[in-house]
Amino acid sequence: MGLKSTLSRPLAAYVARQYAQWQQDPIGTQQQVLRELLAQGARTAFGHDHDLATARTAQDLAARVPVRDYEALKPYFERVKAGEADVLWPGKPLYLAKTSGTTSGAKYIPLTKDSIPNHINGARDALLHYVHRTGKSRFLDGKLMFLSGSPELETVGGIHTGRLSGIVNHHVPAYLRRNQLPSYATNVIEDWETKLDRIVDETLSERMTLISGIPPWVQMYFDRIVQRTGRPVGEVFPDFDLFVYGGVNFEPYRKKLFDTIGRPVDSVELFPASEGFLAFQDEPGNPGLLLLLDAGIFYEFIPAERFFEPNPPRLTLAEVELDRQYALVLSSNAGLWGYSIGDTVRFVSKYPFRVVVSGRIKHFLSAFGEHVIGEEVEQTLREAMRQHPETEVVEFTVAPRVSDDPAVPSRHEWLVEFAHPPHNPAAFAATLDTGLRQRNTYYDDLLAGHILAPLLLTPLPAGAFQRYMKSQGKLGGQNKVPRLSNDRTLAEGLLGVG
Repeated sequence: MGLKSTLSRPLAAYVARQYAQWQQDPIGTQQQVLRELLAQGARTAFGHDHDLATARTAQDLAARVPVRDYEALKPYFERVKAGEADVLWPGKPLYLAKTSGTTSGAKYIPLTKDSIPNHINGARDALLHYVHRTGKSRFLDGKLMFLSGSPELETVGGIHTGRLSGIVNHHVPAYLRRNQLPSYATNVIEDWETKLDRIVDETLSERMTLISGIPPWVQMYFDRIVQRTGRPVGEVFPDFDLFVYGGVNFEPYRKKLFDTIGRPVDSVELFPASEGFLAFQDEPGNPGLLLLLDAGIFYEFIPAERFFEPNPPRLTLAEVELDRQYALVLSSNAGLWGYSIGDTVRFVSKYPFRVVVSGRIKHFLSAFGEHVIGEEVEQTLREAMRQHPETEVVEFTVAPRVSDDPAVPSRHEWLVEFAHPPHNPAAFAATLDTGLRQRNTYYDDLLAGHILAPLLLTPLPAGAFQRYMKSQGKLGGQNKVPRLSNDRTLAEGLLGVG
């Protein structure tokens, strides 16, 4: 073993002991985080507007601070962006993380001196937990590749601004910098396809041991490797030991990605967001992600089915139940208060508290009252692929297909790009329908009552999703395809470029 892999083991044991300490009292840990947040928040314009100086408990926070998304908090974010101090958190943020917005263009999420360690240490600690649990550390002696956005930053209101992954890139520890790929010159290339070719150029001759990124974009990289060499990725990189991913549910991509690698590789899942690094897979093989409770973030959970009520319940960690969908709400040392990040989670264990990311609160399909969520369609597709093992899926999305003719029932349309299509598409579609009916009683009732017809399976040509994302300026980086839509915008866009 090399020096880095050798030294990582005592460090990994030390970090694991630190985590074990706060896990002994997770509820108390969250209460302490909230007290510290409220004390700092009271010194800000937001705190003055919401009387945070007299708040002490989660109930006080809920009474004073409504749940809001970026749009609702935008007046405060605009003041931060203009360079004003002490707006949401004492002082000015170190960075603004620029993300793709939905209704008003780009969003600018503050990263403060107090919050930036959460993003840096979260990813580090995920790898150290892997080392501690498995004893495997050899990957630290090879080349580590992080598919990310450009690290080039601009200045907005006197604050360094860029993509979160690019910002974090500036904080890679010096001892790993020499191992890191791609190079800075390649990483700042804006055109994703040009950048991808340069990354292949830089990595083909290297001893790659860890590869990290959002699965669909890593798959594009792997496909280029196979095209260039004619060999599986695992053969091109025989020392490739660890795949680190996050941002989307891995399951729809798992089969094709590992087929492209050509052999088993360990993996670690992360739950990063511009609003905070929230959780990571601390036990290999356990799908639950350990929720980070001692990282300057106070969590609230709203039952997903009640999220759009005027005054939905806001539960603390002590009140959550297993196997129930919750919309995630954060207050943090980045200056976020009662902030809905849009993700839904489901607890799979308590003590320690572990979650799986189940979807997006706004990415659901309920055009007919069926309330279908992302986790349901992803599990349905996974089961269908298991029953039709010849099938490989590159990407997919589901949209409503509303009929104007009363004599013709409406239906769901699954738009799927196959790497290998099913031998019998009609049977595959029937398997999807059966699986979704089993997971969603509303959908089952609608089909049983002939209000909806069985789903329509629409295969898309190779590259359709990439062409659509490119047409929207969202190819590569941290961009993700919504699993579900409540309208036809994405579906028609895909059919238009197909």
